[in-house]
Amino acid sequence: MPSPLLRLVTAELTASADPRAAAMAGALAAQYPEAARAVLFYGSCLRERNLDGLMLDFYLIVSSYRAAYGRSWLATANRLIPPNVFPFEHNGLIAKYAILSEADFARLNSLAADNVSVWARFAQPARLLWAADDLARQRAISAVAGAAPTLLSLARPMTQAQDALSLWKAGFTLTYNAELRAEKKGRSVSIVDADPDRYRRFGEAALAQGLPPSPPDPAKHWRALQRRGKYLSVIRLAKASFTYAGGIDYLAWKINRHAGTSIQIKPWQRRWPLVGALTLLPRLFRGGAIR
Repeated sequence: MPSPLLRLVTAELTASADPRAAAMAGALAAQYPEAARAVLFYGSCLRERNLDGLMLDFYLIVSSYRAAYGRSWLATANRLIPPNVFPFEHNGLIAKYAILSEADFARLNSLAADNVSVWARFAQPARLLWAADDLARQRAISAVAGAAPTLLSLARPMTQAQDALSLWKAGFTLTYNAELRAEKKGRSVSIVDADPDRYRRFGEAALAQGLPPSPPDPAKHWRALQRRGKYLSVIRLAKASFTYAGGIDYLAWKINRHAGTSIQIKPWQRRWPLVGALTLLPRLFRGGAIR
């Protein structure tokens, strides 16, 4: 019989979503007919009534990177530095989507993850908009069900308050310090305050079933997550200059948001995006986004 937490995760993932987002998820899966296993919709757009002009966020889960890309270098890049991120357009909507294998998606939602980027997102609301079959659906749900226990397990030894909402707030605050994030200070707390009933129910269900054991030295573990998370963010931004159409412009936009700069891309940087990316990334360090 499913645990209360698994039932909550299943109900949330399979709840209704904007039909245009659902259609976009199906169209995205169709781009990878030999590899697509599931498509998840997450992020702030879940709460929006009008999606026009917004950048939607998806994760495409694939059976393997070889199945998704063939022998392309993209398969190696996705395996070594997951995920790869690409732009997508469908019926007037725009999105970016990240690709992970089923194995990596499960691992990165668990305590085995060496960075916070996946479980920090899927501890928050998401929708499973497309699945190849029932097994793919169950694997995606099971992976997402690991996100909340991971966050709460890592947060619990780092705060004196042990109630569910306090653990969520402490956990999100720690994750925001482990990535390059452009949101204002306090955003991590406002996530919980925007829907405290949801986080109370999910948190209490996770605590009731028992959290996985925390690392032996939680503070050291968080320091490692924070260092690795920020440097991985930089590497992923550089990689996006190749995987993202107009990637050098995307990179400049992200750096401007993170570091408060006003970078304008020069023609030569578009002509040689890797060299251009290498000249831009130090701005993150000078802007104080990485310490």
